Amino acid sequence: MEAYKDEALSFETRALDLLNRMTLEEKLSQMTFESKAIERLGVPDYNWWNEALHGVARAGVSTMFPQAIGLAAIFDDKFLKKVADVISTEGRAKYKAYQEEGDHSIYKGLTFWSPNVNIFRDPRWGRGQETYGEDPYLTSRLGVAFVEGLQGDDPKYLKAAACAKHYAVHSGPEAIRHEFDAQATPKDMMETYLPAFEACVKEAKVEAVMGAYNRTNGEPCCGSQELLVKILRGKWGFAGHVVSDCWAINDFHAHHHVTDTAPESAALALKAGCDVNCGVTYIYLKEALEEGLITEEDIDKSLLRLLITRMKLGMFDDPSHVPYAQIPVTANNTKEHKALNLDAARKSLVLLKNADNALPLYPENLRQIAVIGPNANSRLALMGNYFGDADRYTTVLEGIQDALEGTDVQVVYSEGCKVTDRHKAAEDQYIYEATGLVKRSDVTVLVLGLDETLEGEEHQDGSGDKADLHYPEIQEKLFDAVIEAAAGKPVILISMTGSAMDLNKATEKCAAIVQAWYPGSRGGEAVADLLFGKFSPSGHLPVTFYRTLEELPEFTDYHMEGRTYRYMKNEALYPFGFGLSYSHFAYSPVSFERKDDQVIVTVSVQNTGKMDADEIVQLYTIHKSPVLSSPNCSLRRFERVSLASGESRNITFMLDRADLEMIDNDGERVLESGLYTVTVGGSQPDRRSEELTGSPVVRWDFEL
Repeated sequence: MEAYKDEALSFETRALDLLNRMTLEEKLSQMTFESKAIERLGVPDYNWWNEALHGVARAGVSTMFPQAIGLAAIFDDKFLKKVADVISTEGRAKYKAYQEEGDHSIYKGLTFWSPNVNIFRDPRWGRGQETYGEDPYLTSRLGVAFVEGLQGDDPKYLKAAACAKHYAVHSGPEAIRHEFDAQATPKDMMETYLPAFEACVKEAKVEAVMGAYNRTNGEPCCGSQELLVKILRGKWGFAGHVVSDCWAINDFHAHHHVTDTAPESAALALKAGCDVNCGVTYIYLKEALEEGLITEEDIDKSLLRLLITRMKLGMFDDPSHVPYAQIPVTANNTKEHKALNLDAARKSLVLLKNADNALPLYPENLRQIAVIGPNANSRLALMGNYFGDADRYTTVLEGIQDALEGTDVQVVYSEGCKVTDRHKAAEDQYIYEATGLVKRSDVTVLVLGLDETLEGEEHQDGSGDKADLHYPEIQEKLFDAVIEAAAGKPVILISMTGSAMDLNKATEKCAAIVQAWYPGSRGGEAVADLLFGKFSPSGHLPVTFYRTLEELPEFTDYHMEGRTYRYMKNEALYPFGFGLSYSHFAYSPVSFERKDDQVIVTVSVQNTGKMDADEIVQLYTIHKSPVLSSPNCSLRRFERVSLASGESRNITFMLDRADLEMIDNDGERVLESGLYTVTVGGSQPDRRSEELTGSPVVRWDFEL
């Protein structure tokens, strides 16, 4: 038996044996995302490109969870691991089915290019919806959980291969990403932009890392000696494979102009350790070899890593010996998966305002409810980007209609306007229809927002980024008309976006505001359940909602000063970590203890309200350095806790030295002497959060 077929040997030994049997041409055929079959060795075709950001994407029907930013609002890494486990189960089910039909095409493999652990540093970035928000700690914990859920826990085989992207320092602008050079200080790199990648590599053992389109500090990310060689493989010990973003290596010569030719670009990327090219530039590796830019040993080094990944996925083994290979197609989109999806959608919703307990609504008190807005009956607004196909979608309108079926409440609906003002025809007619319904209704649910055509990745018609934080002009016109027509009767805003918006006017005029994100295929049902009090909202913001865009630095400025809750200078409209409940929670200090380099804190949290509810307990540290630029505060721990009405529970957090260290201007960790503060509560310890929640956090001060 050939060694590469011997399942008793290590994957490394087997992969090396297979590699050594290949001709140069065969080796080169494996280096792009469309790896070719080598029939004489029994190597099948394999397409490395697959997506699973919030469900298996672009490959038919799957369970379509809320967009990643909504999953982040749940603040629960254990729950996200369950979601990722479901996604990989469905990925395996689909893979088995496609393999049996001989389909090896794009979006049919087991190498999923998720999660996106970039930092959502600026609300204008269209792809921020794909991330876990603006905080490096939250992003790290959720990134690790997603990778672990996707890759499984078998000691030998991977359930699927996760990919942490886009490495590194990438968060717009989309329009210039192919030539942009993101300049980041060593401090910002190590404190903000890289921690989530490091955690995915060191803790979750992520199998793949994707390089970004942009340059970082002068080097193209997919060919960066600093990022790929020194930090990723050197400092962090990454042993998996690196994939380029799609056609990013072509940008080296076409847009970045760091090389002159395609062979030079291919050589630069390969020498830096980029193993597989999503694109076609690696077809020039043979020319690069002939020109002496690379050696066959360079090709072997990268190809070996790719073959090991395929070995880990069980692609060369008897399927009966690979536990995940037995997952049947019937494991896709099951009742249990759909139930988890609804649970995720419910938990992702963030209640931002609830004046005079406007919510929940009680059907017995209503005669007519108006559901208005371009996203009220929009499937696209449920989906976000990188989505799969659900077998059923429930829009907000449909959710409300279903919830009120069998009651005496009449549900009336008008789109009011299109999602943008691209459709000028008869726009006033839509608005007049809406206002006529609003005038005759007891309450109005106004569903505004965006969708992937307005915020997302660079696309044919534009950059995908937002120019500002306002809703499209036609939606603002509809908002004003609805508020006027309501004449003091409650208007409840449901905002369906993947990012922070300007909610100043809504905060002033609306009785209640719900940030619904892009809540997945069951999102409308979840929104209706929130409106009618079937559960208490528990989502918290993973991003800051700013009062003005003017307070932010330029979009192209990658310095963290002035950005996110950690370094912003003004007071937020709705702060990071904030979210209201239908219940109330009281915090009491229990104990504070220091042991060597550890700090152990315990608080008691009690549900003092009338509803069973979940609370997100958050721990922050504060240290104002006399020398270094220091964050306002930093999230260090969080825990979702479910409490029955009246129930209390003690929550203990343990901090270690790393939680108290700072990053200096050289990117090194230091522990300063001085005053430190630890806070625990349902929000961050800023004045605005305490004003909105009406609940102060528990504080401890200590000297180091």
